[in-house]
Amino acid sequence: MPHVLIVHEVAAYPAWKAIFDAAAGLRKAAGELRYQLLRYEDDANTVVHFSAWASLAQARRFFESPELVEIRRQAGVKAPQFIYLQELEHGVL
Repeated sequence: MPHVLIVHEVAAYPAWKAIFDAAAGLRKAAGELRYQLLRYEDDANTVVHFSAWASLAQARRFFESPELVEIRRQAGVKAPQFIYLQELEHGVL
């Protein structure tokens, strides 16, 4: 399963989260299947977005689109780091 890991600093988490939630339909239409949000233990404004996608090509198209670049700007995202991953395995212990 393709995954994307994004680490980014945001100006203010509550403002970012409102825009993130408003974009749920866009993300789903682009191929995002599920997601997790995490944050650094000592920094509430560094957000980690881990998501599963239908394909990495769809994820790249979405994250690199001019529309999403503008949404990130509006959300106060600073220098996002995108890591595109293919799952090797998963398990439950």
